[in-house]
Amino acid sequence: MQYSYTVLYEQLPEGGFLVRVQAMPEIVTYGQTREEARLMAEDAIRCVLESAQKTGEPIPEDIQPAAERLAITLA
Repeated sequence: MQYSYTVLYEQLPEGGFLVRVQAMPEIVTYGQTREEARLMAEDAIRCVLESAQKTGEPIPEDIQPAAERLAITLA
């Protein structure tokens, strides 16, 4: 069975990428490059899915985050 999840990459000022999986809030991982971060996220997602299968827990549904840039004016 194949599952797809939306991941969010945040480039960190000190270098590297923080990765979050909206559908699985327990997953927060890191990679020095975006590719490494993606591989870390894939591994973490696989672990969550395998655990859910073994314990009979439901497989999480993907969550499509909404993004919006807000401009704030200070007086």
